[in-house]
Amino acid sequence: MSIEWYLVLSSLLFAVGATGILIRRSPVVILLCLELMLNAGNLALIAFSRMVGNQEGQIFALVVMVVAACEVVIGLGLVVAISRRKLPLDVDELRELRG
Repeated sequence: MSIEWYLVLSSLLFAVGATGILIRRSPVVILLCLELMLNAGNLALIAFSRMVGNQEGQIFALVVMVVAACEVVIGLGLVVAISRRKLPLDVDELRELRG
């Protein structure tokens, strides 16, 4: 299979994630769409790594996965803190978390 198909799939996944971030207002859905965008980038990294024939892209994709896992832990912690304070789970209405 050629690299073009991987890149087309990666760009479609990235576009779906970006559309989800722009349209949805729920923090959990935004986190999921952000993860989808990061995985699309990982797919492109691995495709280019396979095309070149070295392992550097795959190692970098693993580092991106670790950063994404940390981002999810922090994001879900914020969502739990917001729900415990009985605040609305709408991104536009979360102005009470400031200072």
